[in-house]
Amino acid sequence: MTDHRMSEDTPPPAPTTRRVTIPPEVDPLSVLGASDQVLRAVERGFPKVRFLVMGREITLSGMEDEVDVAAQLLIELTQLARRGQPLDVPGVEHAVRMLTSSALAGRPADEVLQVRGRSIRPKSPGQSAYVDAIDRSTVVFGIGPAGTGKTYLAMAQAVQRLLSGQVRRIVLTRPAVEAGENLGFLPGSLTDKIDPYLRPLYDALGDMLDPEALPRLMAAGTIEVAPLAYMRGRTLNDSFIILDEAQNATVAQMKMFLTRLGFNSQVVVTGDISQIDLAGGAKSGLASIQQVLDGIDGIEFCHLTSADVVRHALVGHIIDAYDAWDARVEGLRRREGGRRTRGGRHLSGRTPRS
Repeated sequence: MTDHRMSEDTPPPAPTTRRVTIPPEVDPLSVLGASDQVLRAVERGFPKVRFLVMGREITLSGMEDEVDVAAQLLIELTQLARRGQPLDVPGVEHAVRMLTSSALAGRPADEVLQVRGRSIRPKSPGQSAYVDAIDRSTVVFGIGPAGTGKTYLAMAQAVQRLLSGQVRRIVLTRPAVEAGENLGFLPGSLTDKIDPYLRPLYDALGDMLDPEALPRLMAAGTIEVAPLAYMRGRTLNDSFIILDEAQNATVAQMKMFLTRLGFNSQVVVTGDISQIDLAGGAKSGLASIQQVLDGIDGIEFCHLTSADVVRHALVGHIIDAYDAWDARVEGLRRREGGRRTRGGRHLSGRTPRS
């Protein structure tokens, strides 16, 4: 049993206790960190909360509002670890700062855009961290499941920057994987060909701009919506650029897109690495991008989870159910492989043929 405390003069906890259990399929080390570094980062952010770790169970005691927020953070960290996302101290410290400055203080999240009397603002801690990252970094990757607001919030930021004069145009792009990025065989004009693949982007723009303004801005080139293949060979200056559904961009396409960045421009890349549709064994450029670019100043990665889903409440449960199912299937596959071969020999005692 490990008892972690900040200091001897920590005030006695209020009679409020919550328990967070690390699931069996998750290694506690991936949640707590080496030498409990991740847990200690959480403790530093909640000095009035007492953390007690015993096996897979973390017990939190203290003031009710602080305990609730700290417990929610631990739950989200556990979900990230279950998805194989490595946790680091700087990322956890940033999440703690964001939570303690908004949720505990009771202040609403900052508004991103006001549209026809409707306010667009982040609705979860993860979304707030994502919006903050877009505010301070030149290139931001928003990675997470459907319904977490990755594209919508990025679009709201783009429209806000355009209306305020911070950029001169918005460029929105998606890989058209269903057509293999080879649109020539489809009937009709270019617009007719790409419309099915880019329709979600048009829909989001329609929510944020007056119906009369959108066609005019697109005709003038102020807002451009195009397939990813049409970005090659360009340099995009004074632009807010969004690559949506980036999990369906190949490694070469991702490199091509990121090198389109010009002066006074910003890039947001969104995607869900659990929904890769690339054919022929092609590798997703989003799946490994953090390993390539991690640690570069001006580039930031935000990982959203089912806790950030703002669609119907069932969507979050559906995402968690699929994740649990995938984990069970993978576990069965590994156990089956272990039964078939041990020490390089089949269980029958015969060495497999080469």
